[in-house]
Amino acid sequence: MPSGVVLLTDRWQARRPLTEVVAAAVAGGVRWVVLREKDLSREARAALAAELRAILADAGGRLVVAGPDPLDGDAVHLPAAGPYPPPAAGLVGRSCHDAAELARLTTEDYVTLSPVFPTRTKPGYGPPLHPAGLRELIAASRVPVLALGGIETPEQVRECVEAGAAGVAVLGAIMRADDPTEVAATLTAAAVPEAVTPVITSPSLRAGVPTPPTVSRKRQ
Repeated sequence: MPSGVVLLTDRWQARRPLTEVVAAAVAGGVRWVVLREKDLSREARAALAAELRAILADAGGRLVVAGPDPLDGDAVHLPAAGPYPPPAAGLVGRSCHDAAELARLTTEDYVTLSPVFPTRTKPGYGPPLHPAGLRELIAASRVPVLALGGIETPEQVRECVEAGAAGVAVLGAIMRADDPTEVAATLTAAAVPEAVTPVITSPSLRAGVPTPPTVSRKRQ
């Protein structure tokens, strides 16, 4: 299931060839990519999908294709408008924006909720949910949620994860980056839940009795 930082492609905003940007993001920890580029012909888009799958395969990642045609793959991401019911595929995601759209879900595996923040990619798109609105919709969703829209900083990533998102979907922050690897690594680190480490408390140290240690959980 998509989690962590999920990269949405847009070659028009990329500062380098799209395959180079995706490879750089993968080097920074991205393992999920959603191929958009819907203005391309099916042949060109399928060829691009094959290139991106090869890049992701080396890192154990997976490509999702925006639209109902998986382009010889097994994962699709559908718009809120349809089709309903979704086509059969190994993994199906859908874009949602409110409770009414969430209520229409049938066999989808995950959704994106957007926009969470004002976005430079789609100026004026909204109104933004903000973390409080995101949290409310996540509570109403029966499938895992990716937060989408205007997410550019580690702080924003953490806010989305704290609201209950399984991960964040990012476009401009990585596509427009001078160093996609560095940005991807920074955002990916923020998307990982707070580390939990064991703290050993030995009763024998307190009472002089050779009993086995107990383990409590402490958040760092």
